[in-house]
Amino acid sequence: MRHVLPGTTAAKGMALGRARLVQPSRYHVDTRPLAEDEVDAELALLHRALETARQELRELRGKLHGALAREVNEFIDAHSLLLDDPELLRGLDDLVRIGHYRPGAALKKQRDRLAAVFEAMDDPYLRSRKEDVDQVINRVISALQRQTSREERKLAARVGEILIADTIAPADMAHLAGSGLLGVVASSGSAYSHSAILARSLDLPMLVGVRDALSSIHDDDLILLDSERGEAVVHPTAQDLARYRTWQREAAQEGRRLATLANAPTRTSDGADIRLLANAEMPPDIAMARARGADGVGLYRTEFLFLRQKGLPTEDEQFIAYRDLVLGMGGLPVTIRTLDLGADKADAAGLVLRGEDNPALGVRGVRLSLRYPAVFTTQIRAILRAACYGPVRVLVPMVTQPDELIAVRTLFKLARQELKRENVDLPEKLALGAMIEVPAAAINVRALLEHADFLAIGTNDLAQYVLAADRSNDALDNIYNPLQPALLRLLSYVIGEGRRAKKSVSLCGEIGGDINFTSLLLALGLNEFSMHPSQLLHVRDRIAALDRSVLRAAAPRLLRSRTHEEAEALLAQITC
Repeated sequence: MRHVLPGTTAAKGMALGRARLVQPSRYHVDTRPLAEDEVDAELALLHRALETARQELRELRGKLHGALAREVNEFIDAHSLLLDDPELLRGLDDLVRIGHYRPGAALKKQRDRLAAVFEAMDDPYLRSRKEDVDQVINRVISALQRQTSREERKLAARVGEILIADTIAPADMAHLAGSGLLGVVASSGSAYSHSAILARSLDLPMLVGVRDALSSIHDDDLILLDSERGEAVVHPTAQDLARYRTWQREAAQEGRRLATLANAPTRTSDGADIRLLANAEMPPDIAMARARGADGVGLYRTEFLFLRQKGLPTEDEQFIAYRDLVLGMGGLPVTIRTLDLGADKADAAGLVLRGEDNPALGVRGVRLSLRYPAVFTTQIRAILRAACYGPVRVLVPMVTQPDELIAVRTLFKLARQELKRENVDLPEKLALGAMIEVPAAAINVRALLEHADFLAIGTNDLAQYVLAADRSNDALDNIYNPLQPALLRLLSYVIGEGRRAKKSVSLCGEIGGDINFTSLLLALGLNEFSMHPSQLLHVRDRIAALDRSVLRAAAPRLLRSRTHEEAEALLAQITC
């Protein structure tokens, strides 16, 4: 019988397919105690399942390319580290060998124990790591079940299905999307999570917060996933299917219309020209940016060079990647962001730091680069060499205070002198910019502008730090909202100070490519947007329908908002 499950839209679109439930936490767990003569055999099963899970992650890393690979690889690295955690492994072995737990029961007990520890933590970032534990343990439970159940098919081989799960890791989503996954319905999660961001980049419809999904949907149920309305329809009727077919026709027409905008200027209805740049890190991103008429690359992530292999990339390896990027953009400007890793990823990149309780607030970004000047200088030399092939700017991440930019400029000056002595061709000048993602940098932006040639606002982290709310935590949806007045005032201040200093300010966070916030950013005075290439045409189309002068005139009222609900209502009023 038809029934409708409401949820929160994480990625728009519609899809029709068979449900495939993934709920390892609800697998049947055999709680009978082991006999002494069963222990060794069951331990072998557990170790085999752990190795299967490790191998799956290794295979995922080898197969993933393109959209938001940085976020995906971060999760793979975090999950791989958990699977090798000595305390976790020792605890599992003890439960089986000493407690006589069967492997499935041992995994469940470890998951429940660790979840309780994380939930009790005061720090919201650390509390959010509970989701990583869930996903890792669930992956092992799934591997364990497949050893005894032939009916359990590999997730990666499923085609033409809608995934129904509590949560889905970004790595799994990216891999499944390449195997024909049609959409995702998650019983928890946030519209601002890494998985949701990835779904939008992949044009994969996704609903989150569908509370009864796992209990109300069964394997092979026909599902109409309607993220336009924010609902999943189980056993859709002929009327529902007709609506879906209408949407398909209209979506195809809209796709053809948007394609005509690839070479069109980006201009508001009152004639203001706006620059649209692309966020990129892999060759497919560059090709898409060119095809969709990007004005350049506003953010090129270099981390993949450090995470895709064991050990540090050489200067020549980096130079080739940066040179190919510059040549691929055919003379359009390219902004290369220097290494943006934290202590939680540094070891995987061949850098060694002591463990940190909160890597998000630790030695990351420029802090890490300045701690390893030899490694940083290798990257700087590669960038300088590549900058001879076209216009290049350099963006420094996680800047907090002016002395960090001064130190970076000094290293660039020294590297330039070295290369000159080696008779290497060099660009005459290289613009150096600061990424504004730390609240202190935003508040003290005037001081930074004395040393920065341009600014790029990273709203993903800036919002988290300003609001003290993890974007992946669905319990904080009422707090993590880009329309929070404190964040709006900070964005307006940074953009205004950049304009007064006659220096460009771009925004490369997730909201830059979200058409729901295009009018807001224009109202705040932003002239330069940077986004995933898949969003370029949508944002260009949205900008063409907006009158910037009207929006700018409404900015003072917008900035006087006391709540994000008030700001949302006012924004709707001035853009209707």
